[in-house]
Amino acid sequence: MRRFVRAGTVEELLANDGTGRRPSLLDEFKPYLHQRWNAGCTTATLLFEEIKAQGFRGQYQVLRDYLRPFRVSAQVPEPAPTAPKVRRVVGWIMTKPENMADDDQRQLDQILGRSPELTALAGHVRSFAAMMCTLRGDRLEEWMAAVDADTLPALRSFVIGLRRDQDAVTAGLTLHWNSGPVEGHVNRIKMLKRQMYGRANLDLLRKRILLAD
Repeated sequence: MRRFVRAGTVEELLANDGTGRRPSLLDEFKPYLHQRWNAGCTTATLLFEEIKAQGFRGQYQVLRDYLRPFRVSAQVPEPAPTAPKVRRVVGWIMTKPENMADDDQRQLDQILGRSPELTALAGHVRSFAAMMCTLRGDRLEEWMAAVDADTLPALRSFVIGLRRDQDAVTAGLTLHWNSGPVEGHVNRIKMLKRQMYGRANLDLLRKRILLAD
């Protein structure tokens, strides 16, 4: 589910901060620029070289346009807070609320408060997690119907995949048995195969698999 959350409303929200302003490559460097400007460094070319060394990949013109208002203002405004990365927001949504740090929860609440769609997405994700952890596969159909009722294309595509093999998914969300041990053995075999790539034949690989502890 994580990749569907990342591909969905989270990116759309963080791509637009609610003011219609698209994010800039310069955003993460703005606090540093304000600090350097207030310290007396007002040379755009020097500032450009400094942030370029820190990883800025934009053009010099972007920096010059951003600094232009500073030269006619008596006071440099405070930079807007940098939006958290998509991966971090996804991690917050996928974490149990009781396991989250207070500051992380506060930031997530602020983000959810700006987007009803993202609030709905977080609710669906946590409902699915609760269903999975408590082995309540009987609620799967109800959960999928709730997702279909919302306008969340990425999560709907996840539901389409579930419906293709709904009986197996329901069993997986209901029964105590799972394929974890099998997946573990498959990963071990893949690791052995990668170790021997181009160096040995199938007979030796078979021996390593059978004789491995």
